[in-house]
Amino acid sequence: MPAVCLLAATSSDGEYRWTVHSAVTEGMNMRSMHMLLLVFVVTSSALVSADEPVDIGSRRELFVDDLLIGELRGTRLKLHEPQRLRHVPPRPYGHYATVLQDGDRLRLYYRGDKVPGAHWRDGWGRYHEGEVTLYAESLDRGLNWTKPNLGLFDVPEIPDGNVVLEVNDDTFLERYKALGGGRYPPENWGGWRTPDERQTLREKYGSGGLKAFASADGLRWRLLKSEPVIPEDWGSFDSQNVAFWSQAEEQYVVYFRFFKDGVRAIRRCTSPDFLNWSEPVDMEANEPGEHLYTSTTQPYFRAPHLYVALPTRFQSRKGAITDIVFMSTRPGSNRYHRHFKEAFIRPGLGERGWGNRANYITHNVVQTSPTHMSLFMYGGAQYLLRLDGFISVHAGYEQGEFLTRPFVFEGDELEINVSTSGGGTGPCRDSGYRGNGGSWLRTRSVQ
Repeated sequence: MPAVCLLAATSSDGEYRWTVHSAVTEGMNMRSMHMLLLVFVVTSSALVSADEPVDIGSRRELFVDDLLIGELRGTRLKLHEPQRLRHVPPRPYGHYATVLQDGDRLRLYYRGDKVPGAHWRDGWGRYHEGEVTLYAESLDRGLNWTKPNLGLFDVPEIPDGNVVLEVNDDTFLERYKALGGGRYPPENWGGWRTPDERQTLREKYGSGGLKAFASADGLRWRLLKSEPVIPEDWGSFDSQNVAFWSQAEEQYVVYFRFFKDGVRAIRRCTSPDFLNWSEPVDMEANEPGEHLYTSTTQPYFRAPHLYVALPTRFQSRKGAITDIVFMSTRPGSNRYHRHFKEAFIRPGLGERGWGNRANYITHNVVQTSPTHMSLFMYGGAQYLLRLDGFISVHAGYEQGEFLTRPFVFEGDELEINVSTSGGGTGPCRDSGYRGNGGSWLRTRSVQ
């Protein structure tokens, strides 16, 4: 039976996290982590009044939006900074990569080039025709990676033999990660080498857009349909297009780039069968004049009803410098929520991170230890973050208090996970609940 409750917590020099633990949902039992974060709710604030309890069931919730944030008294929201690992073994990398967690195996797909250093200025068609999709895998949670010689394609320029897709007469252009494709620049684009280059490429490869691919083993891919399943005029598709099965929406979802008012922006579509897609919906995400080069929108693996996004923010007037920001959205929503507008991951020290388009997070955050998850960066860097540890409610040296909005949950135990310094405290009190006449709600803290 659900209970309606209002929680208040106080803390000194620490952060809070609340999680619902259902008596019938053992998967909700969460472990404490180094820097604590808050866990709670999921509906749109436009649908729930401040006094109406929100039903969160037995779901895990992160404080990446503001529905359950009631009052912050001497506390504040905190965006946590992923920590870069030092002295890690070299990792294969390429643009617009995707990592998939398949049991104990991590599968990495990334773009490669037959001609290193190839550039579209040397010929748009030649540039894209030289692209391949490469594969690597790790069996130790992302520490060491191997590039297996698959023997699927004979590409002399890539002797490792880890090619899983190559451009030929049956495929179209780049990024074969289930949906792959692109869009031809317009006829009056200044980059065409000859007047008929665009038409010649269209006659050879067909129209632009996104095509659908499938694979039984993640290595051998087949084209599901010769024509694009998402038409060319719906987007620009010239960065990473991300698609996934949404457990929450019970359908496929894709997020891709388009241009709106001169800036790079994000659209989404849905499909029941991966072949027939809905009309695109423009996502509200950009700050004025802000370019979001990618979206890397994904269901959070510990709470699939919540989508997190780690887009590359592109500074078009500052030498094409990039950094990573953090956003979240809910299934079916047309907007991203951004508690914080500043960078989630900065370019960092040294010249490498400040180069032209130098920072891209591999699509999908994956768990790489019992307490931490990893974010893989283009260039080989690996960043660690506590499980669920994107945003927390934080108290400094002075005692602070955080009061939630009323919420309803299933089960008979509420688990409160608090992390403090040695001199900190984190008591919690229930400010009132309505049950079935019995005091059956139990609360416990986890360090």
